[in-house]
Amino acid sequence: MNENRRDILIRFGIVYFIIVMIFIAIIVKIVIIQTTQRPMWMKLAASLTQPDRVAPATRGNIYSEDGQLFASTMPEYHLVMDMRTQALHDTLRHHKTSLFYEKVDSLCRHLAAKFGDKSVQAYKMALVNAYKKRDPRFSVYPDLISYSDLKEVLQFPLFNLGRLRSGLIEDVYARRIRPFGDIGSRTIGGIYGDESMGGKNGIELAFDTLLRGKPGLYSRQRIAGSWENVVVVPPENGADIITTLNANIQDITENALRKELIKTDAKEGCAIVMETKTGEIKAVANLTQQKDSTYAEARNEAFADETEPGSTFKVASIMAALDQGLISPNDTINTGNGVYDFFGTKMHDWNEDHGGFHKITVAQAVWYSSNIGVSRTIYNAYKNNPAAFVDKLYEMKLNQPIHFHIPGAGIPIIKHPDEKNTHWSLTTLPWMSIGYEVQIPPIYTLTFYNAIANNGKMIRPFLVKAIEKKGKVVQTFSTSTIKDQICKPSTLSIIKSMLLGVVEHGTGANLQSPYVQIAGKSGTAQISKGASGYKTDGVEYQVSFCGYFPATDPQYTVICVIRKPKIGYASGGLMAGAVVKEIALLVNASKITLTPNSLPSTGEDKIPMIKSGDYNDVKTVLSRMSINFLGDKNQFPWITATADSNYVTIHSMAIPQNGVPNVISMGAKDAVYLLGNAGLNVQLVGCGKVISQSLPPNSALQKGATIVLTLH
Repeated sequence: MNENRRDILIRFGIVYFIIVMIFIAIIVKIVIIQTTQRPMWMKLAASLTQPDRVAPATRGNIYSEDGQLFASTMPEYHLVMDMRTQALHDTLRHHKTSLFYEKVDSLCRHLAAKFGDKSVQAYKMALVNAYKKRDPRFSVYPDLISYSDLKEVLQFPLFNLGRLRSGLIEDVYARRIRPFGDIGSRTIGGIYGDESMGGKNGIELAFDTLLRGKPGLYSRQRIAGSWENVVVVPPENGADIITTLNANIQDITENALRKELIKTDAKEGCAIVMETKTGEIKAVANLTQQKDSTYAEARNEAFADETEPGSTFKVASIMAALDQGLISPNDTINTGNGVYDFFGTKMHDWNEDHGGFHKITVAQAVWYSSNIGVSRTIYNAYKNNPAAFVDKLYEMKLNQPIHFHIPGAGIPIIKHPDEKNTHWSLTTLPWMSIGYEVQIPPIYTLTFYNAIANNGKMIRPFLVKAIEKKGKVVQTFSTSTIKDQICKPSTLSIIKSMLLGVVEHGTGANLQSPYVQIAGKSGTAQISKGASGYKTDGVEYQVSFCGYFPATDPQYTVICVIRKPKIGYASGGLMAGAVVKEIALLVNASKITLTPNSLPSTGEDKIPMIKSGDYNDVKTVLSRMSINFLGDKNQFPWITATADSNYVTIHSMAIPQNGVPNVISMGAKDAVYLLGNAGLNVQLVGCGKVISQSLPPNSALQKGATIVLTLH
């Protein structure tokens, strides 16, 4: 018994001794690791991870008021292989070769067929060389690819085994796209090539902080033989901006302006459409003539240009004198033969070659846009107190800077006779009354005329309706008032009658239409060349028209300004008026609601026109409309369609790898998607389906080139 007990104690002692020694060894090892071996282990740890890097946030989207996407960030991918991945070098069971050599031939065939930039042999040579060198960052394909291309590539041999076995790394890059091309691009704005620098103009700049979000952090850690991105702090994506812009009205406005600029060979022009009662800006177009005589959005003329407005300013002058009881609309002025001398400087009426207007009323002076009629009226009313005239303009808020949702906006400049260094002369009052010696950006002229249309209430124009984060509205913007009443109701009634008379009897007769009644005022001004005056090297003109429609119940207020037209007689009513009229007609027509009972019966059921495009989209539409369709169905994802009296025939459409895709008969969405994936910059003109493309189908593809699509 004692012997057994002693034996147990000995065994227990041995075990206890071993445990104690192991514990001591562990303690010693810990001390060694934390002291003498610390540099070695820290170096090893550093080799398995890399310093934290910035994880960029996805920039927010910019939308129209009706949910159309104006600007968005599309991810693009650069394909890289880490040839150090151990799985690539491991010998496969029952094989005498590695996973890499087992799959490389079939992978190269797929890559050559997909990208077409190298032959199968060239791809294999490059891959094998990188494999032998254990290249950690071998570029599979030099260009960035879209997400749809990435999904296809991930199904290729070897790559379909996943990142840990294939070593494939998809570096993500963000590219800002505009599905509607350059439409409204100066208003929407742009961003710098390095997206981290943010917006450079327009809404992209004004709301840059909200759009860019907050970047996060990630680290690169070596896991299972390959480098992986491990999120440390997740990024917070940018907010979405909901604008007041209407995609349809924007398209109408830009097309109308472009057509008139081409017709008159003008240097530049702008047009703005604003909702009368709310101040919401529905469209802004800015077009400047390029070296190749095409027109593009280059400057924000609508907000920034501080120019002499000319005759559109006459309405403010007459309003001031009427409101102070200094004149009445039936007062008469003798304009003579169209030339009048103010202190040695001659003022001319536009019809002096036809003998002038002679005696006319104040109302007629506005209708016919008589420089002499308006300037003599204002001069006689204020010659003894010109400060009272300018004070009244200030009271009407014509000089008050307005904060817009867009950077770089100009401000109105109306000098005062009592201020120092204003260069007020004897001729300032008569010339100021007709829109010279003042600088008014187009948006401010629009704001003034909108107050007339809005029964005297001046409201601030604005471009952004709401800010959304994760689909929830976090901030809204609404109508704000600048001045409740810019003049007496009696004055306003007279001014409205005068503006209607401009179209019915005067320089705006070109805007008459049986479909919509427009009221407004034309403007034609000589462009100052600074110290050189107005006539050096020939007179150049700025023509404009500002008005509202329908005249009896205004819904929209519009301004168009065209600078330096070269073809035709420079006239605000004829040139800018043509733009305003087209906008009014098309916008008014788009607001007409038709019911099925109001439409005439054709007596027959016709197969509707079917656009070319994505097979699945076309199939869904045809199925829902219970329309039979025949032909190829699954050879390619893109198809063309032709309609017969009984059914639709669809045909597969191959997309060339190195050629320009044929997007004729496609809708804008499919066309922009297809051409954008091909690496082209897309510009849209018109709306509907594509009827022509500037780069011929199947012609040599040059990535980064611009293609113009005409839609109808």
